[in-house]
Amino acid sequence: MTIFLLKGTEKAILIDSGMTVRHARNIAEALTRLPVLLANTHADVDHVGCNDQFDSFYMHPADEPHYRSTGKSGTLVPLQNGDEIDLGSRKLKIIHLPGHTPGSIAVLDVSRRILISGDPIQEHGRIFMFGEHRSMRDYIASLEKLEKRTAEFDEIWPSHSDLPLRPDCIPRLREGAESILAGKAEGHSADFYGQKIMVYDLGFTSFLCNS
Repeated sequence: MTIFLLKGTEKAILIDSGMTVRHARNIAEALTRLPVLLANTHADVDHVGCNDQFDSFYMHPADEPHYRSTGKSGTLVPLQNGDEIDLGSRKLKIIHLPGHTPGSIAVLDVSRRILISGDPIQEHGRIFMFGEHRSMRDYIASLEKLEKRTAEFDEIWPSHSDLPLRPDCIPRLREGAESILAGKAEGHSADFYGQKIMVYDLGFTSFLCNS
C-alpha cells in the first residue's frame, strides 16, 4: 500500500492515509511546513486507517456509506468528477472512476502529468472486485473513460503495484475485465478469509471477483 504526499507553494495534500502505517499526519507534517490536507481515493479500510488524525478529508460522497460503516469519523468534503484542488502552483483534477467502489477517484497532477489512480489500475497485483459495492460494468466504463484521457498523463502511480505504470496498461485491464464479464476468462475458486471468491490470473495482474 502506497500513500503519496504532494506539495504546492501554499499547501500539501496526503493521498490516502494507509492502514498499517501509524501517525500518517505526523509523518507528513514532518516532511513539510505547509498545512497538510487529506484526500482519499476511496473508502476501503486500507486507505483510511489514519483518517481520524484529520478533522476533515476529501472523498467522493458515493463512498461515504461504506466509510461510515467502518466506524470512521470526520467531516467529508465532497469531491466530484472534474473538481480541482489548487495547492499553489500545482493543480490537481479529480476523475471519478466507479467500479472498484462507487466513489473511487483518481487524482491527476496536471503540470507533472501524473495520474494517482488508487486501486483500479494495477499491474502485478490484485484488483479486488468481490463484495456488494463492486461493479465490473462500472469498472469497465471507468477504464473506457480513462482511455480517452491518456494524452493528459505520462505516468500512473497506483496504490498496490509497481510504479510508475504506463498509460498503455489501461486497455489491457479493460480487455481483461471484459473477458471476465463475458465469461471467457479462466478462473479458479479460492477462499479469502472465509469468503468464497473467483480468481482470474491474467498474467499481468489478477482480478478477485465474486464466486
